[in-house]
Amino acid sequence: MPFDPVSLKYDVNGLIPCIAQDQATGEVLMMAWMNAEAVAQTLATGRVTYWSRSRQAFWIKGETSGHVQRLVELRVDCDSDCLLALVEQEGPACHTNRRSCFYTAIRSGDEVVLTEPMV
Repeated sequence: MPFDPVSLKYDVNGLIPCIAQDQATGEVLMMAWMNAEAVAQTLATGRVTYWSRSRQAFWIKGETSGHVQRLVELRVDCDSDCLLALVEQEGPACHTNRRSCFYTAIRSGDEVVLTEPMV
């Protein structure tokens, strides 16, 4: 059955969360937003494309930084309201120059930084 990005359940702003996960290691890299056109572009090009809420524009991951995400597989959750992008990540995924955006843990009520920026 052919997939239609319009069939997904978007929020009131026409957006759906997308979690990027390293396809080789299983590491969760980041979460960003997509709209139907970003989903369609990602599937058509194999370059993960998100929607920037602050800039109100598309951004292709790695377009300016060189830290490209190549789509291996796009998965839809059971409610069709969240996406999982299995990717090949080139360089850090986080704008802080860390491999993952999830570099802070809450342990015993304290924030603990788990990884430092990549050099």
